[in-house]
Amino acid sequence: MKKLLYLLAISSCLLAISCARMGNPDGGWYDDTPPYVVNSSPTDMATDVKPKRISIYFNEFIKLEDAQNKVIISPPQLEMPEIKASGKRVIVDLKDTLKENTTYTIDFGDAISDFTEGNPMGNYAFTFSTGSVIDTLQVSGYVLNAENLEPIKGIQVGLYDDLSDTAFLKKPMIRISRTDSRGHFIIKGVAPGTYRCYALQDADNDYIYNQKGEMVGFSHDTFEPSWKPDTRQDTIWRDSLHIENIVRVPYTHFLPDDITLLAFTAEQDNRYLLKTERIEPHKIGFYFTYGDSVPPTIRGLNFDSDSAFIVEPSLKNDTVYYWLRDTALVNQDTLRMEVQYMMTDTTNLLVSKTDTLEITPKESYEKRMKAKQKEIEKWEKEQEKKKKRGEPYDSIMPTEMLRLKIDPSGSLSPVSVITIESPTPLLRIDTTAIHLYTKVDSLWYDAEYVFKPSPYNIRCYTLTADWKPETEYSLEIDSAAIEDIYGLVIGPVKQGLKVKSEDDYSTLTINLSGIQDTAIIVQLLSSSEKVVTQVKAKNGTAEFYYVNPGKYYLRAFVDSNGNGQWDTGDYYADRQAEAVYYYSEETECKAKWDVTRNWNLTARRRFEQKPAAIVKQKPDKEKKLKNRNLERAKELGKEYVEKKTGVRL
Repeated sequence: MKKLLYLLAISSCLLAISCARMGNPDGGWYDDTPPYVVNSSPTDMATDVKPKRISIYFNEFIKLEDAQNKVIISPPQLEMPEIKASGKRVIVDLKDTLKENTTYTIDFGDAISDFTEGNPMGNYAFTFSTGSVIDTLQVSGYVLNAENLEPIKGIQVGLYDDLSDTAFLKKPMIRISRTDSRGHFIIKGVAPGTYRCYALQDADNDYIYNQKGEMVGFSHDTFEPSWKPDTRQDTIWRDSLHIENIVRVPYTHFLPDDITLLAFTAEQDNRYLLKTERIEPHKIGFYFTYGDSVPPTIRGLNFDSDSAFIVEPSLKNDTVYYWLRDTALVNQDTLRMEVQYMMTDTTNLLVSKTDTLEITPKESYEKRMKAKQKEIEKWEKEQEKKKKRGEPYDSIMPTEMLRLKIDPSGSLSPVSVITIESPTPLLRIDTTAIHLYTKVDSLWYDAEYVFKPSPYNIRCYTLTADWKPETEYSLEIDSAAIEDIYGLVIGPVKQGLKVKSEDDYSTLTINLSGIQDTAIIVQLLSSSEKVVTQVKAKNGTAEFYYVNPGKYYLRAFVDSNGNGQWDTGDYYADRQAEAVYYYSEETECKAKWDVTRNWNLTARRRFEQKPAAIVKQKPDKEKKLKNRNLERAKELGKEYVEKKTGVRL
């Protein structure tokens, strides 16, 4: 071990001797040392500073990487400063007027490295004051996406000493930082006092929240920055696999260091028409920024609009489709219409607006007819070839059929709901022609079922039954039993179904604690964070039945308004987004297993909850010194080092 330390020491000596060399063209030592500051104007930590140009000099040529995003100047600068590297110097020209009695911090982060080898300088900050005092306190924490606890990279975080709720709407932040790839931030140069902290994805660079489209995080908690002497463990590595030693290092511990802001984008309630389109000739789409209970009113200018449409709104009423009933209108290329709808005016009130529009399909009627004729000709050629070969052929082209989407198909669980969806609105359903049969001892019998329209989709219907485990079923629909508004009918449908055994599933029980809210929804997530299913907790317990074997993750949210879905917040209404929690471990469910998890929702801090396996915002790779001279020393061997240095190892 001592010889290894000698090698390292000698390597440093040789490096110092040959520091004038660029790289190692002769196979000698590398330049593995990072740049360091040799001088600056004004000096670092200077007081009573007046000039707005800062020049920082280094011991070697340097480069500055992505200064616009990596360099943070606090207090924030409303006019963009000029930051550039020139040779062995970094120059910062501040454009804003310097504030009196204020500490300025220019945090370069890891943006500075040497020019030739790219050795990072590490986190570096330059500080000066326009007054007689340097403020040295710091606060730190995390910014997470309120919906999924993902770390948010690059969002601004700032402090206010004005504790009123309106300060964030009227004044720029007084000290700022920006989150890294872990969602972590450090705000430096903070004076003693009482503060509130905010996060802002600032669209217009004014450091004020003034647009609902800006992501925002806020908290009513106040804090007073402080510090204490502390120690931390540092690991000294012998190499990439072996630890040489673990030492305790004293440092200044700044508090608070766990501020957590849950950021969200408020729902857009300013209503205006985004666009209209007619991708398919029989359907017109109106897309709004926000929903309204009353769909647009259409008056035809070159067609009769009375009873011309079937209206299909989206779940939030922000998209409305108008299906043309009459094929004559479907074939009409230009539909001129007067459309009346509600929109938000400049005073943020809903008012009636009328537009005159000309709606045309993506493909004209003539082009569609040509494409259809090509299909007919292709089919006729195929039949002619079959006829010449003496194969069975058709003389009449088959009629286009209405095709339904039935889900799930094949395997069912005892709690499955079958959905039957049509690509177009339906004109007629003969429910007497829909049959469900169950197999008992090789014989088929009628089974009872409930068939009804879906409340969320006018083209969708649901079928439920008392599904028996380990039982076969057959869903059969007679030909022409279902017809759409364009006269297309279905062919005969026969769908085999099999309900799996209860032994094929797992049962998962979640016992919740940590918060008093009763309206908690627990979601079972796949490895891609897709919601597999969700249940509402009852008396602090969420139960999942008939869970397919596999590995899952758990998320819960407080359903404050009882609508069964997560809802965002609104700063103007002083409303946080609905609280979200993650179970920090993977949960495996196996067939025949009854799995129980006890979950204290608040046992871990929010930034520690989400399992790393499903975090999509991965930490950036940390810049490290290459330390290639250690490997070089191993290559050269002991004899070479003794010869060069005269030191016997």
